[in-house]
Amino acid sequence: MGKLFVRILSVVGLACVLAISARAADAYRVVKRIPIPGDTGWDYITADTEGRRLYVPHGIEVVVLDLDSGATVGKITGQKGLHGVAVAREVGRGFISATDPGSITIFDLKTLAVIDKVRVGDDPNGIIYDPSTKSVFSADRGSKHITAIDVTTGTISATSPDLDGRTEHLAADGAGHVFLNMQDRGTLLKLDAKSLKVMETWPLAGCGQPSSMDIDRVHGRVFIGCRSGELAVVDAASGKIIATQPIGQGVDALEFDPAKGFVFVSTGGGEGVLSVFHQDGPDKYSLAQNVKTLAGARTMALDHKTGMVYLPVADVAPAPAPTTDNPRPRPRMVPGTFSVLVVGQ
Repeated sequence: MGKLFVRILSVVGLACVLAISARAADAYRVVKRIPIPGDTGWDYITADTEGRRLYVPHGIEVVVLDLDSGATVGKITGQKGLHGVAVAREVGRGFISATDPGSITIFDLKTLAVIDKVRVGDDPNGIIYDPSTKSVFSADRGSKHITAIDVTTGTISATSPDLDGRTEHLAADGAGHVFLNMQDRGTLLKLDAKSLKVMETWPLAGCGQPSSMDIDRVHGRVFIGCRSGELAVVDAASGKIIATQPIGQGVDALEFDPAKGFVFVSTGGGEGVLSVFHQDGPDKYSLAQNVKTLAGARTMALDHKTGMVYLPVADVAPAPAPTTDNPRPRPRMVPGTFSVLVVGQ
């Protein structure tokens, strides 16, 4: 019995070593940096895996890259205050959220021509497409509500009540619900995807300033990046936090890869880190790797075909000296350095 036990331990130990070795061999790293002209700011980035395009909102325009080559294939110009892009391939349209002071620009996915502009609430930040309702949802921070746009007609189909707080990232479960982070209140809302009425309000104890979000629709798990420095995994049915993992500072995006069971979390504080967590089970998560990126690389997009991760960033110079008018100056962007980091294996 003793020898059998030792043999079992040896086999288990070997399996662990092989698993660790395989993980090390498949380690993620920055493999490329794609330069993009222009010195305006940036926000969220969107990968259209099926269409093989990468949409990079860049201050006054959306730069569109080929996902496979990294080449620029076009631009959507004449914009300002850009945040994010949602893609509805079924109708051949894309949707851009912008603080101008608050609109969704609709464009043709093939030609990139602007079709229409819909006035929504002020400062629409997060934006997603939900195929189950054929709706684009924007989180309108300035107006403290959510707007739904019918992607077929290009018109507003619903607006939520005043949510009395700072709306941040959102996700849809494909089963009639939208989840929304209330950043200043530290809560998670569950809304009806048709009426946008609030069904549940859940406190996120320990999750300070909930920001980024994605969802595991199969297991009903909502992933939330907290500015307090942790990843929170929430049960979509009960609102209970079932797992947490530490992350870096300055989180602003995350994505879940159901095929590989990875959760990617981008944090731009400090030196910049892309944390990769493995879903060992619906209720258990482990850190697979912390990939060093660059300071300011706070948002990201995942190509679900290749597993590549894309992070917009620019080099930064030291902040200028504080003044009476600007007591907390931010670091300055180095001209000519805006680019997209590509992280792969």
